[in-house]
Parts: sequence; structure tokens; C-alpha cells
Amino acid sequence: MSGAENTVPAVETGAGDLPGRQKGFLGFVERVGNKLPEPAMIFVWLILALMFLSALGQALGWSASLAYTGEEAPEWGTLEAGTLTYTATSLFSEENITRLVTEMPRTYAGFAPLGLVLTLILGAAVAERSGLFSALIRASLRNAPRAILTPIVAVIGMVSHHASDAAYVVFIPLAAVLYASVGRHPLAGLAAAFAGVSGGFAGNLTPGQMDVLLFGFTQEAARIIDPDWTMNPLGNWYFILTIVALFTPIIWFITDRIVEPRLGAWRDEPDAELQAELAKTAVTPAERRGLRYAGLAALIVAAGFAALALWPGYTPLIDETKNGTAQLQPFYTGLVAGFFLLFLLAGIAFGRGAGTVKTSKDVIAMMQEGVRMLAPYLVFVFFAAHFVAMFNWSRLGPIFAIDGAQALQQMALPAPLLLAGVQFVSSFLDLFIGSAAAKWSAMAPVVVPKFMILGISPEMTTAAYRMGDSYTNIMTPLMSYFPLILAFARRYDKSLGVGSLLALMLPYALSFMVVGLAMTMSWVGLDLPLGPGAQVFYDAPAAVLP
Repeated sequence: MSGAENTVPAVETGAGDLPGRQKGFLGFVERVGNKLPEPAMIFVWLILALMFLSALGQALGWSASLAYTGEEAPEWGTLEAGTLTYTATSLFSEENITRLVTEMPRTYAGFAPLGLVLTLILGAAVAERSGLFSALIRASLRNAPRAILTPIVAVIGMVSHHASDAAYVVFIPLAAVLYASVGRHPLAGLAAAFAGVSGGFAGNLTPGQMDVLLFGFTQEAARIIDPDWTMNPLGNWYFILTIVALFTPIIWFITDRIVEPRLGAWRDEPDAELQAELAKTAVTPAERRGLRYAGLAALIVAAGFAALALWPGYTPLIDETKNGTAQLQPFYTGLVAGFFLLFLLAGIAFGRGAGTVKTSKDVIAMMQEGVRMLAPYLVFVFFAAHFVAMFNWSRLGPIFAIDGAQALQQMALPAPLLLAGVQFVSSFLDLFIGSAAAKWSAMAPVVVPKFMILGISPEMTTAAYRMGDSYTNIMTPLMSYFPLILAFARRYDKSLGVGSLLALMLPYALSFMVVGLAMTMSWVGLDLPLGPGAQVFYDAPAAVLP
């Protein structure tokens, strides 16, 4: 799944089934994608290119200016007579080499997304490894009525992003088994689940880990223009909720009216072997007890946060010195801790009820395992953090943003088309680079400041990126979980190839792309709120285009 940084279980697909044997466009995509280095190495090459570009920029005297009404210049800029100017500085300069070497630990540790993700993963690891996520998925899916099975699978698929690997390893094969057990074609269930989990990756009912991860990169980029800009983890909530509302009927219609009829009839009677396998997924009495405990723990966390915001005379999560939605900024920022406590305490409560958590040592071991699973991400972030920092040191970020914004302003493109451009770039890159974090960490320092200058909020730019990063997941064999899904599918049709699976998912992807583009452009055109305290347009506090 896009944005998933965890290790995927190895899947044996057979030498004759290698995706590289595909021809035509799929073969081209596969060959190009296979030539790309790991995301961490991509940033190594980007850093080297940035260093030489900064040297060229200084030699050629690159600079950009804008009117500025503030009294003090932001970091890296110079202010004179009401004009803020950024001038390119070589990263080979003595000052920047000294900064690179002496501040390397601080650059890494101070990278905002790192602390956010590490905090969340400590709680999410307990919820996942105690069995809470798996039990929630199985409990919500097993007894779904046959007539409305598809929309339930679609919604659970989009919600299951919070469960990380469990969405792919547990939910998708379970959906296939469930369809077969009631006499429906299992590949239809697999397709519906895959479409919800991966094609609808941008949608969810509640914000979660991915919101915090992406907004961490957005915050770093937004501070190029506004050093005081702070992320709001709920900044895309209404947007991602609408994706669920729009994509669910699409998945329902395509699965029941297009995909399943094309697959042909499955067995008239439920398969006994599959029924037995489904029985193995039943939620045990101990797990049901754990779910009750987890529900109670979740209510306690929610009540505690509400009390910190609403208790008369004691409101740590409300800034009463501010006005309007600005008062809620501590609450929004505190949601990272809120999600951590929710996952942690609900996971512990479930584990105590289900018997998977017996002592505090079990909880600590689960947290440690969660951090170990983040090892690839920790390596990637080291290079991403330095790329972002060095982009700031070179002053190229604000220069590109100002010059690019001026060029776009002269083109007089409406805001919906500008955001459509971000979505298309995101979609194209997603065909080759699966990690949502890798793509956004490279794109954000350029597009977020540029669009802020044009009056488009960081939240809206992030939303457009997320939409583009979503539906192409099921259009490319380079998606990290694609071999796993193919292995699940071959259980029911051993002749199924990469092209067959892509053809199965293409109706979903194309429909999502059309609806997603229309949704993004309409959202901007109608100026709808993206979430609590998050709007489409942005008013720069002190800087405007000349």
C-alpha cells in the first residue's frame, strides 16, 4: 500500500510468473520501476544534485523577492525597505559544510515527521500485536449480510488503513474467503477489498497515522513561507470522509455489476473447505471480551481529551488567549498524543481481555517490535531530513516557490486546475515509487510553499497529493503488496497473471481517478472546509506577490 513502510511477507509466485515477463505498457512500467533505487538512495542522489544545483545558483546569482510587511525577515531571507529577498547559497560553502557536519544529529532528530511517527508507532504496535486490529477486522466482516457485503467490505477496507499490514495480510484474503463461503466468486471479494484498502488509500472515517506522517512533511515545507505554521492532524478529515462516501458506491457497483458477472458463476453451494477456513477466523470468546475492554478504554481516552478541552476553568487543550479556531490549535496538536494513548490503552485492554498481554513486559516487547519494523523508515528519514534541511540552507526552496508562483500567476490558471496538476504528478510518481512518504517528502518543499504564495492552503495541497497517491496503487505491479495480492488470487485461479489482476482492478482505478479529480476540483471551486479549522485558501500573514 502506498505509504506503507513495513516489511511485506515474502510470497512465492514461481519463476514463470515474474511481472518482468509482461509486455507492452505494463512491461515498460515494470522495467522502468525496477531500475529505480530504494527510496533512501533516491534522496542520496537528490542531495548530490541539490548541492551542484545550489553551487550553480550562487554562481549565476539566482534570487527571488517579494513584498513583505513583517518587521523581521524569516530565516534564510534578508529584509530591506519592505522587500524580502532570498539569494541562492552554495551547499559547498564553508558555512554550509560546517552546518552539515556539526548539526547532522540535530538535523536528523529534529525532523518533525520522525518524532510524530515514532510516537504513534509505539501505541499502534501494541494495538496490532495484541491482536486488536485483526479481531476488529474479523468481527466486523464475518457476519456481514450477503446483499450488502460489498459496501461493507469497501468501508472496512478504507478504515483498515489504521491496521497497517493487517489490512493486506488479514483483511483482503478474508474477504475472498467470505465471498466464496456464501457462494459468491472469491476474486470479486478480493477485488473489492483491494480496491478499498489500496485504491481508496486516501479515504478513511477518522484521521490516523498517515495524516500525521504526511502533515509532518507538509509542516516542514509550509514553514519556508510561514515559520509559525503548525500542522492540524484533522486538516483533511472532511476530505477523507467524503472519499469514503463517494468511493463506496463505486466499489459496490463495479464489483456487483461489472467484475463479478465477468468472472462467471462460482459454486452454487458454499465450499465446505472454505467454510472450515472461515470458521478458523471466528472471533473467540476471549477476543470478544478483549474487544469490550478495548471499547471501554477508547471511551476513557475520548472522555479524558474532552475533559482537557471542556472542563470549566481548566482547559490545557484550549488556548484562551486566541480567538476563533486558533483557540483549538493545542487540541489539534495534542491529537498525536491522543492517537498514541488510544492505540496503546485500547491495545493493552484488548490484550488483557484476550490473554495476549499478561505483564508489562509484553507491552514493552510489542513496542520494541514496532520500532524494529520501522528500521527501513528510520534509514529513509535520515536522508529525507537532510534533503529538506539542505533545501532550506541553499535558499532554493523559497526561490523556486516565488518564481514558480509568479509564473503560475501570470498564466492565470484557476485554483482547481492548479490542484489537478498536483494530483496528476502524484499519480504519475505513484506508478514507480510506492511510498507516500518518500514522494511527499520530495514534492512538499516545492509545491506547498509555491501554492501558499498563490493563496492555496497547505491542507488543500496535501489533500490533492493524497488523492493522486491513492487510486494508482491498484494500477501498478510495483506496489509493494502486489505480489502478495497476486498470490492470494492464484489460490482461486492458478492461471491468473499480473496482467489479469491489473485488468481486474482497472475499472476501479479509472473510476476513482475520474471521481477523485472531479472531487478535488469541486472542493476548491466550492471552497469547502477540509477539516476543523482547515480551509482551501490561505492568507499569507505578511507576504504577498509583488
